[in-house]
Amino acid sequence: MNALAPTASVNLLGDVSDESLIAQYRESGDRGLYETLMRRYEREMYSYLRRYIGNAEMAEDAFQGTFLQVHLKCHQFDPARRFRPWLYAIATNQAIDVQRRNKRHRMVSLDRSSSSEKDERGNSWSEKLVGDSPDPHRAASDQENSRWVHDSVDSLSESMQQVIHLVYYQGLKYREAADALGIPVGTVKSRLHAAVQRLGLLWDETRHEMDE
Repeated sequence: MNALAPTASVNLLGDVSDESLIAQYRESGDRGLYETLMRRYEREMYSYLRRYIGNAEMAEDAFQGTFLQVHLKCHQFDPARRFRPWLYAIATNQAIDVQRRNKRHRMVSLDRSSSSEKDERGNSWSEKLVGDSPDPHRAASDQENSRWVHDSVDSLSESMQQVIHLVYYQGLKYREAADALGIPVGTVKSRLHAAVQRLGLLWDETRHEMDE
């Protein structure tokens, strides 16, 4: 790529789709296009990686690696795909690589995400998991609740944890999560259903123990 290519005006790129930006960057090497993509996703990606890995320093490493790979692999991007799930696939792989390099087990930080996911049942496990309050600590208002959320989701299989993170916390659609993980949509749905059932059982057991 031409490192001296003129930089695009970020102000003129606000309405340009992600897919168009990555296609134009692939052809021109314009750093302004790349920087626009980074700005669009930097907070979202760091939040995802921080929650997925549970360690700020490792999340930063994975974040840097993610956008480096976007630069290196932009020629591999399929124009028929959506950019966001492709980016999540890269970020997930970077998170796994960082964990392997550091020889540490994944510890999931489960602060409430900005996405809202309501459940019709009052006082249900999903209110603990996601919640609908603008206060990021409302869903885990005390240490006991926070510990329950962390331990319960951390007890799930890695495949279940991945769909919980992508669908519940990051707000990806089933198709986007499937693309990010490289699995069929039906598998995403079945894993999410199994995770929801498991968490529901754990929450019911916890409430039963508290009532005794």
